[in-house]
Amino acid sequence: MPTSPLLLQQRLDDIGRSLARSGEGLALLGLGSAGADLARMDAYSDLDFFAIVQPGCKARFLHDLSWLSEIAPIAYAFQNTGDGYKLLFADGIFCEYAIFEPAELAQVSFTAVRVIWQAAEFDEGLLEVGKRPSSLHSDPATTEWLLGEILTNLYVGLGRFHRGEKLSAMRFIQGYAVDRLLELAPQLEAEHPALPDPFVADRRAEQRFPQLAGRLPAFLPGYKHSPAAARAILDFLAQHFAVNAAIAAEIAALCALPDAEKNEVP
Repeated sequence: MPTSPLLLQQRLDDIGRSLARSGEGLALLGLGSAGADLARMDAYSDLDFFAIVQPGCKARFLHDLSWLSEIAPIAYAFQNTGDGYKLLFADGIFCEYAIFEPAELAQVSFTAVRVIWQAAEFDEGLLEVGKRPSSLHSDPATTEWLLGEILTNLYVGLGRFHRGEKLSAMRFIQGYAVDRLLELAPQLEAEHPALPDPFVADRRAEQRFPQLAGRLPAFLPGYKHSPAAARAILDFLAQHFAVNAAIAAEIAALCALPDAEKNEVP
């Protein structure tokens, strides 16, 4: 649900203080609207950040999320890359983050970075080598990963819809999320004989997965109707998989915001 930008910025500051208390943190870097584009932050923003930690400490921060749960309870988290997570705090603040050691920054690309907190020994010169669009490597597509991607695409897309970014919302909800649904399709029905395209998952989808194809009109209602699409996809997932209740509730609440379907672009 919408969260005031002041509270979002306070959460970033709290994360920086948690890294400092750990004794193993080096810096907290905000990205995008949490970074150098802070003026863009609004009630539907999520918190994108990098946590830079001491050499040898990355694994601990990846596998023990207490540095975040000590700030506020965590309602949902899934590791979407080898470096980080998408995470929802119980109070509705959503984060997407990665953890790096200093030597890794030369291989990481990013833009619009802002230093939120840094230890005295952190070398800011490391930030100059990575100022390119980000392209973090994803882990293999397990069921858990695909579900996490679908749910978080719905969540982020709905925030963009309510911000007025309907094209981006449509791509997240009716594009990326549906792409991941097609990857889950073999778990839901036997694939019918049809030549698959190894490079384009949606080729011949109607012939390969006719049951899922029958739901596509509800999943793809068009530019103005992303909340309805998100609701249909969420309901479909809940019928077939164990969906985290907290992220499901947040998605459902965003779908149900007043006049969501009538929110026209000027």
